[in-house]
This record gives sequence, structure tokens and C-alpha cells, in this order.
Amino acid sequence: MGVIPFLFYATKSQAQLTDTSTAIKNTFVEVPKSIVKIKSHSPRKASLFSLVLPGAGQVYNKKYWKLPIIYGGFVGLAYSFNLNQTKYINYRTDYINSLSGTYDGKYSAGQLLTLQRYYHRYRDLSVIGAAFLYILNIVDASVDAHMLTFSVSDDLSLHVYPIFINTLYSNSYTKGVSLLIKF
Repeated sequence: MGVIPFLFYATKSQAQLTDTSTAIKNTFVEVPKSIVKIKSHSPRKASLFSLVLPGAGQVYNKKYWKLPIIYGGFVGLAYSFNLNQTKYINYRTDYINSLSGTYDGKYSAGQLLTLQRYYHRYRDLSVIGAAFLYILNIVDASVDAHMLTFSVSDDLSLHVYPIFINTLYSNSYTKGVSLLIKF
């Protein structure tokens, strides 16, 4: 019986703040379309740019810091190709001369054949590496263009926890890892 007067008292109390939510809801600002400019970014265009000229897709995506990596890779692979090609030709010539009997060097015919095959292999690997870098350049430009409008919020997180899992049949615990993704 002593609680009932407090209930009526609580319902009659009023807050001192005025309700401004209706004023905020009804107020909006119209932005002219000339100010809002939505720029479309085409992954196809970025891929085509990188296909024609390596690194052009990265420039289109405004990822300028990748240019030294791409061109440094091409320069390194070109240097490797040139070095291995020169050595391959030298050892091939020496091997042919050793078979004809005109070679007077420090290697035997078997060693010259091994050296020739070694530099031939690494010359070919330099060409494969350059082709791989060229394709990777195109794929990188396309993926960057796709991900340009992708927004990562601060709430995105990954937590890794160790856990013990109770197995049903053996009545024992197994160690495991729990991955918790929050977004």
C-alpha cells in the first residue's frame, strides 16, 4: 500500500528537456547534383591499362607506390635474363669447341654441359618470372580497382582464442583454436 503513491508520483514527473527529435527529423539539406560527383572506377579499364603498359593500372588506381616495385622487378628479371643468357652462350660455345677439340680451358666437356644446362634453366626461369610479374601486375590493378570503393570500418576485427573441445565418444578434451570475426 505504501508503494502505490510513489507510482502515481513517478508518472506525474516531467523532464526539463524539450523534445528536439521532431525538429531534427523534419530538417534536411538538399545538395545540388553539381556538387556531388560520383566517380565511377572501372576494374576493366585498370586491367586494360596494365595490359598495355605495366604499372598504368596502378597509376589509374592512384597507387603510385607500387610502380617502383613493378619496374624494379622487371629490371631485376631483365638483368637476370641477360646474365644467364650471356653465360649460357659462352658455355655452349666452349662445350661445342671441347667436342671439336679446339677448347683449351679449365673445364671438362661434362662440366661445360652441366654449366650450360644450369644457365639455360635460370634464363628460362627469368622469362617465366617476367611473365608471372606481368600477369600479377594486371591482376593487382583489377583487384585494387574493385576494392577502391570497399570500406573497412573500425568495427571489423578478428579474435583468435585457444579452446578445449570435449569429444563425445572418448570423454576427453582436444585442443583447438576459435576464430571470432566481428563486423
